[in-house]
Amino acid sequence: MRIPLNRHSDTPLYRQIESFLRQGILSGSLSPETRLPASRQLAQDLGVNRITVANAYAELEADGLIASRVGDGTYVLPPYPLPTVTHKGDGKSWPLWQRDLEAQNEEATKPEPDEMLRAAGHPTPISFAVGTGDSHLFPVDDLRRVMQNILRHDGTAALEYGEPNGYGPLRSTIAYILASQGLQTHADNILITSGSQQALALVSQFLLKPDDVILVESPTYSEALSLFRGLRLKVVGVPIDEDGMQVDRLEKLLQQHHPKLIYTIPNFHNPTGVCLSGQRRRQLLALADRYNVPILEDDFVGDLRYDGRAQPALKSLDPGGRVIYVSTFSKMLTPGLRAGFLVAEGPVYDSLVEFKRTYDLATSSVIQRALEAYVTVGRYQTHLRRSCQVYRKRRDAMLLAIHRHLPAGVQVIPPQGGLFIWLTLPDNLSADDLLPLACREGVAFAPGRNFFPEPSSNTSGMRLSFVTQPPERIEKGIERLGKAIRRLSVMS
Repeated sequence: MRIPLNRHSDTPLYRQIESFLRQGILSGSLSPETRLPASRQLAQDLGVNRITVANAYAELEADGLIASRVGDGTYVLPPYPLPTVTHKGDGKSWPLWQRDLEAQNEEATKPEPDEMLRAAGHPTPISFAVGTGDSHLFPVDDLRRVMQNILRHDGTAALEYGEPNGYGPLRSTIAYILASQGLQTHADNILITSGSQQALALVSQFLLKPDDVILVESPTYSEALSLFRGLRLKVVGVPIDEDGMQVDRLEKLLQQHHPKLIYTIPNFHNPTGVCLSGQRRRQLLALADRYNVPILEDDFVGDLRYDGRAQPALKSLDPGGRVIYVSTFSKMLTPGLRAGFLVAEGPVYDSLVEFKRTYDLATSSVIQRALEAYVTVGRYQTHLRRSCQVYRKRRDAMLLAIHRHLPAGVQVIPPQGGLFIWLTLPDNLSADDLLPLACREGVAFAPGRNFFPEPSSNTSGMRLSFVTQPPERIEKGIERLGKAIRRLSVMS
């Protein structure tokens, strides 16, 4: 057997022999049951020590590619057969414990709007389905320089776990930002998380157990619903209107279901964009206090106000320990940062810090340091003002385009801030039926069904994001949506 050896290479000779034989076996040129030369004979042919060949054979045998047969020689083994992948409908059954999960996963495995849009193959697709801000507004070069400086000045300290509740200077910076927004807190009451989604997960996992009831707005943030359902919680919806959660309906639900947590998005609600009125905020706090139920406040884009009067965060009205406040930099700056935080006081804060430590040990220290270096109060406010100016124009462009291109029966709640416009179709048309038609026209949206705790409780609602598209594409996308709605009206 002729094996090319480079005796001047840094790669040991036995590794070169092993690599040559491995490549031949895996490519099929050395077929199964091929008898390899005896180690003594191959060593003599190659002019190497017999131990060199024996080491090469040992490596291949350890990986199951060859086998020595006593008194017969060394042979190439047939490749291990890959396990057969079981798919639904191929006649094979999953184990019983898997079958119980199959039905639950059917809803989750439905294609996302953007997937449907890509599959439709339109040459210039426009998506209003996304749930984040526009990352193109974020000054990437500034962050790159900040990251370089962090690694240069902090060195390995930036790569260690750090404090379990988060990088101290970042917590102090967040406390200053919150104070500028009317929420007085201390750095020692702030816990840094990997986005607000982790904060929601930590609180709901720590405070609740399977079959506990959680009250949410109906509709509400779809990923929060997925989280709560994944934790096997009983999710009960509270209706909303133009002034947010209908708090007058809350007391009856508190008496009936005895919930362990109230989850609310009082500012620029996802998906509807409405804000909870000041009077209702105080009523909500009073009821939660009376029935001893904690409130989880999700303030994911509370800074993005375009007009109207600012409402105080529920947390800023909390006399202490009743509200756990959650927010994020991911929506405001860029989602890939995965940087969020929560604010809490009392024993629950210490418990959440310890719970998070056992959950993931720590949030990325280098990201926290870079974020702290970038997000000073001045920098943050500058970026916030710029984003609000851009997003306000895009919101106005979408509202105007809706007026121009959509049927008169469409109902819209103009938002005073945030990322979304909630639209209700006329004549009981279904957003689920509309979505594939819209994708063929080259536009996607988030159907309302995904945002309701009760299955299929609303099929005519839909969420449109206006922040990721410039005005001219918003105009074109809404025009396409209007064509799809008219086509659905004719078909219905």
